[in-house]
Amino acid sequence: MPSSSPILAYVGLGANLGDRAGNIRAALELLASGPELIVTKVSSLLENPAVGGPANSPQFLNAVAEVETTLGPKEVLQRLLDTEHALGRERNQKWEPRQIDLDLLLFGDAVRTEPNLVLPHPRMHERRFVLQPLAEIAPDVLHPVLKRKAADLLKGLE
Repeated sequence: MPSSSPILAYVGLGANLGDRAGNIRAALELLASGPELIVTKVSSLLENPAVGGPANSPQFLNAVAEVETTLGPKEVLQRLLDTEHALGRERNQKWEPRQIDLDLLLFGDAVRTEPNLVLPHPRMHERRFVLQPLAEIAPDVLHPVLKRKAADLLKGLE
């Protein structure tokens, strides 16, 4: 359900197949293709080993984008899934290599647990490849469950 006032949300982006940087750029362009979602900040790209998945999976490039949106969280999630599909992602097995992976990390201060939507992202506070780019663009953004800033969560991993 669309919101009348814009909400800040954070999206994790990753790719470990094909033109990884190009796939992330294409995803950002597609995400911002409608007036109801504006990409306001994008972190640097960070190279990381694949977590989980088949042995010898290619390394990932990861980033985080801040978006301002009047869409609701389910609509943003659907935009992420549609973008992945448009860029050729097929879901065959968990944590397999992929052209693009988009995760809704935070949606304002929303806390939700629904069958297809968990906010904040349930593992974001454990993952350097999420926290490092998030802390780069929004060090003071607060995890709505842990009540800790992104920069502090990142320091806790060190």
